[in-house]
Amino acid sequence: MALLNSISTSLSGMKVAQSQLEIVSNNIANVDTEGYTRKTASQSARVVAGMTMGVTMGNIQRTVDEGLLKSFLSSNSITSSMSSQYEYLSRMDNLMGTTEAGNSIASNVSSLQSAFDTFSTNVTSAAARYSLLSEAENLTNKFNYLSTNIQTLRGEADMAINDAVSNINSLLETIDSLNNSIVKYSILNQDGVANLQDQRDTALRELSSYIDITYYTRDSGEVVIQTTSGVMLLDNDVHTLSHSALAQVGADNSYESGNIQGIYIDGVDVTTQLSGGSIGGLIEIRDNTLPSMQSQLDELAYVIYNQINQIHNRGTAYPGMPSELTGNSTFIVDKNTGICSQNIRIDSGDVRFVIFDESGKQVATNTLVGGIGFQEGTISDMATALQGWLTSDTGAGLPDATVSLNASGNLVISTGDSNYTISIIDEAASTPGSEQQDAVISFDVNGDGIYDSTENGFSSFFGLNDFFVTGENDYIYDSKVVSNTASVGSNAMTTWSFSDSVNGLNYGSINISKTMTIQDIADQINNNPDLNNHITASIISNGNGYMLRIESLEGAQLEIAETAGGGVLSNLGMAPSNCGYSSVIGVRGDILENSNLIAAGVPDFDSSKGAYIVNGASNGIANQLAEVFTTNQTFKQSGDMATTSTTIANYTSTFVGNVASQVYTVQSSQEYQQALTDAISYKEAQVSGVDIDEELSQMIIYQQSYAACAQVFTASREILDVLLGLVS
Repeated sequence: MALLNSISTSLSGMKVAQSQLEIVSNNIANVDTEGYTRKTASQSARVVAGMTMGVTMGNIQRTVDEGLLKSFLSSNSITSSMSSQYEYLSRMDNLMGTTEAGNSIASNVSSLQSAFDTFSTNVTSAAARYSLLSEAENLTNKFNYLSTNIQTLRGEADMAINDAVSNINSLLETIDSLNNSIVKYSILNQDGVANLQDQRDTALRELSSYIDITYYTRDSGEVVIQTTSGVMLLDNDVHTLSHSALAQVGADNSYESGNIQGIYIDGVDVTTQLSGGSIGGLIEIRDNTLPSMQSQLDELAYVIYNQINQIHNRGTAYPGMPSELTGNSTFIVDKNTGICSQNIRIDSGDVRFVIFDESGKQVATNTLVGGIGFQEGTISDMATALQGWLTSDTGAGLPDATVSLNASGNLVISTGDSNYTISIIDEAASTPGSEQQDAVISFDVNGDGIYDSTENGFSSFFGLNDFFVTGENDYIYDSKVVSNTASVGSNAMTTWSFSDSVNGLNYGSINISKTMTIQDIADQINNNPDLNNHITASIISNGNGYMLRIESLEGAQLEIAETAGGGVLSNLGMAPSNCGYSSVIGVRGDILENSNLIAAGVPDFDSSKGAYIVNGASNGIANQLAEVFTTNQTFKQSGDMATTSTTIANYTSTFVGNVASQVYTVQSSQEYQQALTDAISYKEAQVSGVDIDEELSQMIIYQQSYAACAQVFTASREILDVLLGLVS
C-alpha cells in the first residue's frame, strides 16, 4: 500500500511541477506583453481519509495591487485630459504668431497705430493713405484668421468628442463581454480567468484615457464601472453614450445655448458631469478655453471697430466727398408700408448738412433741428423732412435727391446728382460755424414713446461713414457678466417687449419682477408661445459669471424695449452682442478701392464768406483717429479677462500673453501628471510585472522538483515490479 501511495504522490508532484513550469514559461514568454501580469499558483498536500495522497495545485492567480491600479486609472484620466488641452492650446499658440516674427496680432495693432500716426501728420500723402488701408486690412484679416481657426479648433474638438464616445462604447462592450466570460469560467472552475482579467484591466486602462472612471468588483468577478461623479457606465448592461458633432461651429454656437449637442447616457445629458479623460479635456477646450479666447478677440475687435467708426463718422472725405451715403445700422421697416416707426429725438446739439458742388464750393446748408425743423419723430419722418429740404427750390434745390431706408433697413441719403456731394457735421448749436460736437440722440426702439437708449453722433448712429464694417445686424443681445442666482434688481414689475425686422414691432413681451434671476428671464422667454418661435434665450458662462443671451432664430435685427421705470435693461447692461465681431470685421469696401474716401478732417466755416469750405490739409479727424490708440479704452469682461480701462496695445499684449501663459500652465501640469502616471505604472510593474531572474530561479526549482518526483516514481515502480515478480 505504501508503494502505491508513493507512486501516486510522485505522479501528482510531477503534474504539479509540470503545471508550474508552464506558468513560469508563460510568464517569461510574456515579459514584454503590455498588460500582462505575473501569474502564480499555490500548491498544497492532498489528504484523503487522513492520509497524504500527493499534492494539488490551486487556481492560477494574478499578482496585482488593486489600489495601484485604481491610482493609475485616476492619474491616467487626468493626464489624458491635460494632454488633450495642451494639444489644442499649443496649436492656438502657434496660430497667434510671435512678436519677433512680426506676425502676431499685437504686431498688427502696433503697425496700424503707426499708420494712423503717419497719416495724421500727412493727410495729403497717397502713400500714407495706402499704408493705412494696408495695415487696417492686415489687422482685420488677422482677426478673421484667428477667429476662423478658433472655431475650427472647437469643431475639431467636438468631432474628437464624437470619436471618443464611439471608442468608449466599444470598450464598454469589450469589458461587458469579458465580465461574462470571467463569471462563466469562475463558475465552471475553468482555467483562463487570470488572462481574461488581464485583458479587462487593459481595457479599463484604455477607458480611463477617454473618461474619468472608478470601479468595484462584485463577488461574481464582474466589475461595475461608473464615472467619478457617479454616472453609471456598466452594471450588468452597458449604458451607451451618444453625441452628435456639429458640422460647422461658429462663435455664437455654444453648449449652453443648445447649438452644440451634449453627451447623453440613457437619454440624460451628462456633459457637465464629465471632468477627466480626453473627453473632459476636450469639453473644457470646446466650451470654456477657446470661447474665452474668442470673446476676448471679439471685444478687442469691437472696441477698435466702435472707436474708429465713432470718430470717422465725424469727418468728411476729401477729395473723395460722396454724393450718396448708405448707413450700416439696421432699422425695422414695415414690409407693407416701407415705413420705419422707430422714433428718434435730438436731445442736444444739431446736425448740419452741407451740399458742395464739384469744385468744392458750398451751394446749400441747413440744420436738422434749427432749420429743417425736425427734432423728434419717426425715422421715416426724419427722412421725409430731410428729403424735402434737399429737393426744395428754397432748400438745396436737388430735385432727384432721395432719403429713404432700403430693403435691409439702412438709411440712404443721395443728392441724386454726382456733381453734388454731401457732408454731415454735428455741431453744438444751429448757428453756422458752431463748435463741432456729437449730437445726442435718444432712440425709441419700438415706437411706444419711451426712449430706450442714447447714442452720440448722427452719422455714427446711422453708420453713414463707417471705416470698419461687419456686415452683421444686431440679432444677438448679451447682458454684462452677472451671477446667475442674483436678482435682476428691478425697482418694480416691468415689461420687456420684443421687435425685429422680420416680425415687426412688439410681437411679444414678458413681465419681470424684482426677485427674478437671469435664468428666470430666459425661462420666461423660452416658455412664451409668442416668442419661442422667433427668439431663444440662454445662460452663457463667461469667466467667473454668466451672461443672459437673447438671439433671433431668424437672424433678424432684434430690439428689446422696456416699460418706463423698470431699469432691468440698464442693470443687466443688455446691449447688442459683439459675439463673432472678429470673424466678420473688415475695412469698408469702397474705402479699400478708393483711399480718398478716408475722412481726415471736416469742412471749416469761413466767417468772412459765411460758408463752409473744404481743405485737403485738414487733419482734425486724423488726429482723433490716432489718439484712439494712445488713450485708455474701456473693455468689458471677456472670459477670464476682467473689465478694464487700458490702451488697445496693452489689451492686445495681455490677450496674447494670456494665451502663452495658458499653454505654459497646461504644459507644466501635463508634464507633472505624466511623470506621476509613469511613476505609478513603474510601481505597478515592480509588483505585477515579470522578473526574468526570479522566473528562471523558479523554473530551476520546479525542474528539480519534477526530477525528484520522477526518481521517486521510478524507484517505487522498480520495487513494485520486483515484488510482483516474487509473488508470481
